[in-house]
Amino acid sequence: MNWRGLMLLMSAVVLLNSGCASLRLMNAQNKIPEACFMACARLNVAPTKFILTVNVAAQTASLFEDSKFVKKYRCSTSRFGIGQIEGSNRTPLGLHRIAEKIGGGEPAGTVFESRQIVGHTSQADYADAKITTRILWLDGLEPGFNRNGNVDSHRRYIYIHGTSDQSSIGHPSSCGCVHLADRDLIPLFDLLPSGTLVWISEN
Repeated sequence: MNWRGLMLLMSAVVLLNSGCASLRLMNAQNKIPEACFMACARLNVAPTKFILTVNVAAQTASLFEDSKFVKKYRCSTSRFGIGQIEGSNRTPLGLHRIAEKIGGGEPAGTVFESRQIVGHTSQADYADAKITTRILWLDGLEPGFNRNGNVDSHRRYIYIHGTSDQSSIGHPSSCGCVHLADRDLIPLFDLLPSGTLVWISEN
């Protein structure tokens, strides 16, 4: 075999290997993390029909139905990083559930303050509103980690919600919550029942 043939063969091997690596990475990312199931077993919590996972490093949220991957969304977590402590403005990790759903049926861009409707982003006073469209209020399920005391996600008002700055989705930009684009948040809100498990991990 001449050198040109050898180079072509080596290139094909590299491409094949990189392709297989990409496939393995894709498959790994499109599975519910084993740590989520381990937390469920430890806490005696049955996995729900739908599970939403949030990957902080990738700034993505993934939807699973009956443990099968359905769809991946861009999201935004805290610009201050990850953390459990009240007042840190950081996104908490671990197993959560959707405790309350707020804003069903309202138009995209609806603005909430203390979970009450106060206006719309089309109004000048609310053009840069931080909490919009829908609220999925999370409840931590891991005592001492994201539940009870000064690490309680529910008492920290950790939500999955919309934001007036849709261009920020995909980059850390929140003050602890998880932001989703309106086009993703509204159908997810309609699909996911209260009690749905949400797993938030660093990567």
